[in-house]
Amino acid sequence: MTQGKRYAVLCLAILAMGAVRLPFERKLTDELSEANLLPPKLERETGERIGQTFSAVSLGGLRTLVATFMNLRALEFFTQQRWAEVGDTYDIIVDLAPRTRYYWDSGSWHQAYNASSYYLYDSELPALRRKVEWGAAIIKGRDFLKRGIRNNPDDPFLKQRLGFLLSDTNKMAAFGDSAESYEAAYEAYMEAVRGGALESAKRFAFYSLARVPGREKEALDLFLEIESEDSRVPPTMLGVSYALKYHDDPSQPVLELIDSIFPSRESAYDILGSFWIRTKEQFPVFGVAQGLAELERELKIPDAESLLKQPLPPPVNMDDYFSPK
Repeated sequence: MTQGKRYAVLCLAILAMGAVRLPFERKLTDELSEANLLPPKLERETGERIGQTFSAVSLGGLRTLVATFMNLRALEFFTQQRWAEVGDTYDIIVDLAPRTRYYWDSGSWHQAYNASSYYLYDSELPALRRKVEWGAAIIKGRDFLKRGIRNNPDDPFLKQRLGFLLSDTNKMAAFGDSAESYEAAYEAYMEAVRGGALESAKRFAFYSLARVPGREKEALDLFLEIESEDSRVPPTMLGVSYALKYHDDPSQPVLELIDSIFPSRESAYDILGSFWIRTKEQFPVFGVAQGLAELERELKIPDAESLLKQPLPPPVNMDDYFSPK
C-alpha cells in the first residue's frame, strides 16, 4: 500500500471514529449543561466587550479568572463613582460567570443602593435629573437580580435579596403603588422559602404581605403558621400580629387581645408605642391607638408622656428629596 493510500485510510478511520463519537459527546455535553456543570456559551457581544482575550476566554478555562479581574475593575469604577461603567462591567462579569451568586448580588447592590444613593444626594444635578437617575438605578438593580434568578432558578438567596429590595421603603416600595411592590416582595420571599432559604425569609414574607391592603387574613394565617413552627416571635411580629388580629375582629376587648399576645402590658406598651411612631415602615396599625389608650390608663402614663399626644413623624415622601432647595 502506497503512502498516499495509507494517509487516505487513516483519514477515513479518523472520520469514522468522529462520526461514532459525535452522538455520545453531544449527549454528554447536553447532560453536563443541564446539570449546570458546563458554563453557557459566551455571546458574541460579550466577546466584543472583552476584546482580544475573547478567543482564550471562550474556551472556558479562563472565564472565572477573567471574571475575577473584571470584578476588580468594577470595584475601581465604584470608587470613582462611574456608575455606567460599573453596570457595564458587571454585565460582562455575569456573562463570564453566570452561576456565581456573589456577582449578581454585588452588581445589583451597586446599582440599587450605591448608585441610587449617590444620585439622591448629588447636589450638582438638577432635581428632576436626580430623581430620574435615582429611580433608574433602583430599577437596574432590580432587573439585574431578576436576571440572576433566571440564570440560577434554584438559588434561594437571590430570591430573598429580591424580596428585600422590593420591600425596602426607600427603594422599590417608594415607587408609585407600594402595595404592589410589597406583594411582589412577598412572592419573592416565599419562592426563597420553598427553595430552602433561612427561616428569616418566611418572617420577612409575612411583613411584606401584612402591608398589602386586602390580604390581612392571609397574613394572619401566615403568622399563625410561623408561630406554630417557632414560639420565639420577635417584637415586630408581635406588633403586626396584634394589628391583624384586631382587624380580624375589632369587637373583641382590647386588653384581652393584648394579654393574649404580649408577655406583659409594659412590653405591649413599648412595642405598640414603637409601632405607632414607625410610620415610615408602613406596617398596619389597626387598633394600635385603641390599645395604647387602654394601656396608658392601666399603666397610669402621665399626659405629658402620652405617646398618643405626641406629634407623629410625617410619612416619608421621596419627592421631598428632589424638591428644589
